[in-house]
Amino acid sequence: MSAPSYTMEKLTRFLRCKEGSAAVEFALALPVIGLLLVGMMEVAMLLFGQVLAEGGLREAARYGLTGTDPASGTRQEQIVQVVMDHSHGLLDITATDVSLKVYPSFEDIGEPEPLTFDANSNGEWDPGDTYDDVNLNATWDDDMGDPGPGGAGDVVLYQINYQWSFITPIFQVFGGPTGALDMHASIAIRNEPYDLSGGS
Repeated sequence: MSAPSYTMEKLTRFLRCKEGSAAVEFALALPVIGLLLVGMMEVAMLLFGQVLAEGGLREAARYGLTGTDPASGTRQEQIVQVVMDHSHGLLDITATDVSLKVYPSFEDIGEPEPLTFDANSNGEWDPGDTYDDVNLNATWDDDMGDPGPGGAGDVVLYQINYQWSFITPIFQVFGGPTGALDMHASIAIRNEPYDLSGGS
């Protein structure tokens, strides 16, 4: 047998050999499978964090609508504490991440203060326009909400804005420059008609 035909025969036998093919296929598939598993865990944790945030906000609203005065601190501080307690340490929430705004009605949520005179009819305040100062802060606002937990019968919007940091560094690319996602949750309620003297 000549050398070229012997070499060709060995090459053909090598190409037809299937020993160890399963190991090679597994080695090729393993990174993809691992990435999918880690990705599923990241998404599950993100969704769990969102559920915690929404649940905490719901519990805070339940507390806030009663008008109950806490034994120490302000009512708003206690409302924020309820949200933080329900995050179970999974979310890095501070008092500045939770906001409460009072509105005249549910329809007014997120709406600008109404203009009483709009010189150029652009729907926004310009020098010379007049407006109804709903939140009494002496300036036109594109959101008429008045900060605070409100009083009896008031409509209050509870909001939480926080950042979700990915656990796995490879997924931080989805978080933009900071490597974290901006997450939000909100709930609007009407306070109970509790006794303004402090009783609920």
